[in-house]
Amino acid sequence: MEQNKLIFEAIATRKCFYATYNRMDVKLAPHILYTRHDELYVDAVTLEREGKPPKEIKLGSFKVAGLTQLSLVDREFAPQPVFNPRDERYDGTTLFAVEMA
Repeated sequence: MEQNKLIFEAIATRKCFYATYNRMDVKLAPHILYTRHDELYVDAVTLEREGKPPKEIKLGSFKVAGLTQLSLVDREFAPQPVFNPRDERYDGTTLFAVEMA
C-alpha cells in the first residue's frame, strides 16, 4: 500500500521515481494509475534503464505489484505528448492521472 501512496505522490507532484521492475533498475516518470483485470497499473515514461537513457521516448505499462524498492526522486518531469489521457483503455479505469498543460 505504501508504494501506491508513493505513485500517487509522484503523479500529483510530477516527480520521477526509481524502482526495480523485472530485476532491472528503472527511473520512471509516471503519468497515470489505472486498473486492468482488477490489477493496478501505472503507465510511465522510462527515463533510465540500468542507468542508461532509452533510445526513444515511449509510454510503458508497469504492473504495480511488480514494482519494488520504490523511491521518489527530486526531479520534476513534464507530461510527454506520447501520453493521451483520453485513450479508450483508460475509460472507466483511471484512478489518478497527471494534469496536462
